[in-house]
Amino acid sequence: MEIVVSRRDNLVIVEPKGRIDSTTSQDFGARLLEAIKDETPRLLVDFSHVPYISSAGFRALLIAAKSAADKNCALDLCSLSAEVRRLFEIGQSPGRVGRRVRP
Repeated sequence: MEIVVSRRDNLVIVEPKGRIDSTTSQDFGARLLEAIKDETPRLLVDFSHVPYISSAGFRALLIAAKSAADKNCALDLCSLSAEVRRLFEIGQSPGRVGRRVRP
């Protein structure tokens, strides 16, 4: 899986490309925590190139969401595919991991 990180003013955009599963979630989580550690006020995770996320990927997002909340960083998600959105709806309570925003 490739992870592209870009910055625009007070926004960090993390764009994973590929499946987020048990083999890729550790790198994904580390990149999110690295962006949060840099004291960015807003982190956007763009899921436009993510066809699947496993429970390990959800765990990485939950850890990042907790870290972001502790540092007053807004964590937002965008461009969830129908399948990934369905997995979010099954796997979590609304609002536990960032806000869903449009692309």
